This record gives sequence, C-alpha cells and structure tokens, in this order.
Amino acid sequence: MTGYREHRYGSADQRLTLFARGYPGEQAGAPALLLMHGLTRNSADFEALADHLAGKYRLVVADQRGRGLSDYDPEPANYRPDVYAKDMWALLDSLDIRQAGLIGTSLGGLMAMLMAATEPARVRAIVLNDVGAELMEEGIERIRSYAGQDTPMANWNDAADRCKQINAAALPDLGNEDWLAFARRTCAQQADGTIAFNYDPAISQEFGSDAPDPEPADLWHVWDTIKQVPALVLRGQSSDVLSPDTVNEMHRRHDGPFVSVTVPNRGHAPLLDEPEAVAEIEGFLQNHLT
Repeated sequence: MTGYREHRYGSADQRLTLFARGYPGEQAGAPALLLMHGLTRNSADFEALADHLAGKYRLVVADQRGRGLSDYDPEPANYRPDVYAKDMWALLDSLDIRQAGLIGTSLGGLMAMLMAATEPARVRAIVLNDVGAELMEEGIERIRSYAGQDTPMANWNDAADRCKQINAAALPDLGNEDWLAFARRTCAQQADGTIAFNYDPAISQEFGSDAPDPEPADLWHVWDTIKQVPALVLRGQSSDVLSPDTVNEMHRRHDGPFVSVTVPNRGHAPLLDEPEAVAEIEGFLQNHLT
C-alpha cells in the first residue's frame, strides 16, 4: 500500500476537525485529485486506486465528517451532500489547492457534481463511480436498509461476514481474504475489542426526514449546469443505483468531453481496482488533467 501523509483541518463551519490522506506527486506542480468516498465508507476505500495514481498526481483522500478519523457531528442534520461539499472546499483551501480533478463514489460523486456546479473554475474534470444525475429507488432503499447499523461484531471474521452479507451481490467474485480486507477498510476495532462500522450511525438519520436526502434521487438540475466539465462515468454492470438509461441521458445532455464504461461483474459500486476501471480512469485523467 502506498504511504500517505496525515492532514487535519477545520470543517467549513469551523466546528469539527476533519481528516484526509495526502499522497504527494513525484514532481512539483503535479495535478491535484480529490477522492471522495460513499455514504458508509472512508478514505481507506481508495487504497487500491491510490497505488495506481500516486506519484502521477497529488492525491487528497478525505474522511467525510462522521467517518474514519474525522470528528462526528453532534448535529446529524449536517450529514448531507451540500455540507460535505463545503468541507471539501475547506480541505482544498487548507492545502492551497486552487484547481483539482474530482473522483467520487456514490455519495462522493454527488458531491463532485455539486462542487463542479458551485465552483466550476476550480474543477478540471470529474469521475463518477456508479452514480449520476438520477438514482434508482431500489438502490436507495437497499442503502437505507443497512446504513446506520450499529450492532457490534465480535471479531474481524464476523465483520467480514457482515460486509459480505451487505455487499456480496455487488462484488460476487470476492473470496474470504478479500472480505476480511474489505472489513478492515470499512470497520474499526472498539475499546472493548468488538468491531463496528467506522462511521457515526447518525449519518443515516436524514433518510426519510424533511432535510435534503443524503442520497438525493434527482440531480438533473445540477447536471445541466456542468455541461462543459469533462466527465467519466463508471457503472457497475448489475448496479441497482445507476441505470444505463440515466448514463445515456447524461451523455445526451452533456456538451463537453464525456466517457462512460460498464464495469463487468460489479454492482453498486465498483471498487476501482478492476482492470477495466483503472484503465479508463488513467486514460481519462491523462487526457484531461495532464
């Protein structure tokens, strides 16, 4: 695993201390890339992709508030995409990064679209991992069914089994060692020795409330404002979140460079260690960030 530097900074509202991993580029002035994880994940989600991209780019990989090593927010109403996006601008500002490419998985992709819409001059290109301008309700309901689970697991093998139960349909070819590694990226050991998912269970409280949904189903109004931003959309072949029709409509409504690829044998969401995904990402970034 490629080594990284720890970076801590103040949230946009100055209420929390947040965490990010930094992977410096090999040359001064290497293009910056901000990587943003999904609803229940953290910065460890991008370890495999970082191994491919580190050195070529200056990578910044965030733990969103309420995840990983970032502070939990005592106000669950702040667990929503627009707040996370503001935190990401605070992160980039803390590192004196004026422009960056954005890579986002699921929730992170929604954030990427919001960021490109609010500060277009600062976003050079976006990569959306199994997320788009419209989300399928069946996938949102599935995420609702497990997000916020706080029942502790006895040990790492139990954690691996829980991760498999939740994600096996999306990642059908993972073996036992893969699921154990997945659990170690996704969970954390507690003071009493039990294992828990590495996020604040309150991140799910906004589902079903009157506040902006953590996974809003329709962002066409946002997509239509970022028509010139180079975009790569990756879709898991069996995704229940992003449909082929949505990808096609995103392409039709986009005026700038647009590339889409289906990642075989994957649902929501590809891990971004698949050869097809890595090749597409590397080629896209080569064309639009260097």
